[in-house]
Amino acid sequence: MNAFLSSLLLTLSLNGVVQAAESPVGDPLAGQGKTAVCGACHGPDGNSLVPIFPKLAGQGERYLLKQLHDIKDGKRTVLEMTGMLAAFNDQDLADIAAYFSSQKGSVGAADPKLVERGRALFNGGDLEKGMPACTGCHSPNGAGLALAGFPHLGGQHAQYVSKQLTDFREGNRTNDGDAMTMRTIAGKLSNKDIEAIASYIQGLH
Repeated sequence: MNAFLSSLLLTLSLNGVVQAAESPVGDPLAGQGKTAVCGACHGPDGNSLVPIFPKLAGQGERYLLKQLHDIKDGKRTVLEMTGMLAAFNDQDLADIAAYFSSQKGSVGAADPKLVERGRALFNGGDLEKGMPACTGCHSPNGAGLALAGFPHLGGQHAQYVSKQLTDFREGNRTNDGDAMTMRTIAGKLSNKDIEAIASYIQGLH
């Protein structure tokens, strides 16, 4: 890992510690009772059966909480969730994030025809395009880096991952921070690259 990436990860990790100290502590038991409306799309335990809706089970708590706040505050547009978080306060969101994070995520299967290309991009990036490996932030098994707020990807629906990468590439999703990390990386990916990575992630565990 080069010095720049190491420094970036350290900075983001320290930011995560500071934010953790400022954020309410989530209670998974309390969160379960607040997720009834979420279950319609994401499943009662966060394992969505519909590939356009993300699996939330086992996702990093810090990442989940950020997404909930970003969606509520309008920093991330998810049409299906418009207004759905308006009645929840900061503690409610922390509890919901804690509940889904505590659940066990399910794993799908990768398309055998796309595994080789997907694995190569995920583990090694593409030097010719200047694209770093996904493992630097999301770990080799897709578990992510919870303290830094980097999401768990392993087992996520390929269709959902594909849409997010495309949205980052096209500028339709911009809540990856001022560093624009995901927008920059996704901008180097072709449609076929995205399809291969998304498929590989779906079967990764």
